[in-house]
Amino acid sequence: MKTLRDALAPLAALVILLALWETVARVFSISPIVLPPPSAIGLDASHAADSLLSGALSTGRSALVGFGLSAGVGVLAAIVLSSSRVLERALYPYALFLQMVPIIAIAPVLVVWFGHGARAVAVASFIVSVFPVIANTHTGMRSVDPALRDMFRLYGARRLATLWKLELPASLPHLFTGLRVASGLSVVGAIVGEWVAGVVEGDVGLGILVLAANRQGNTARVFAAVLTASALGLMLFGAVSLTGERLLRRWHPSASGS
Repeated sequence: MKTLRDALAPLAALVILLALWETVARVFSISPIVLPPPSAIGLDASHAADSLLSGALSTGRSALVGFGLSAGVGVLAAIVLSSSRVLERALYPYALFLQMVPIIAIAPVLVVWFGHGARAVAVASFIVSVFPVIANTHTGMRSVDPALRDMFRLYGARRLATLWKLELPASLPHLFTGLRVASGLSVVGAIVGEWVAGVVEGDVGLGILVLAANRQGNTARVFAAVLTASALGLMLFGAVSLTGERLLRRWHPSASGS
């Protein structure tokens, strides 16, 4: 019942927004090339449902690979950075560099290194989404209560035991915050990667659909593909959020329902 109540407000806002959009587009006779009404977008999406679904599956596979890489590499990088102040000072600027890289500019280089297709797209997704995982996990590990560190030290806990039993559990709320951000960014990175990496063996992702529709002047199809990509990101975000809530609800206030 609570879930239904929580969903009513955003659903009501969505209905009002779509109604206003439809009204403005029709009353002011806005060209569908500039701003198609929601009804036209929905009609086009129904006609192109098969290609949108196929594109979502293609983009989703690359985004999942990129997201998985960002989760694994991001946590490992945060552990390395947190293990030594010297390593943190030496390596953190390079982790920050990943956040500053204009992915659209280096995507052609990724194609040279990894070839056209899914591998280059997945790497682009990884590069865009890894930094939030590194930064948030590192912050969580550095934010452990000093008194708890002293207690572990007092009882002679080894470094690995402190990492496994104190630092990583304490960093989980921060880690899942980073994963939630990374989940959306992984889809963005995959779309941008597809713009450059192109199509291999007929595997057409949502990024390619956006480019093709834009060249044809089919703005409704552009909106339909973008909304499908947004839905893909929301699904990944929701899966990460649900996992985090289930893991943290019993012991951390960030996951409480109050």
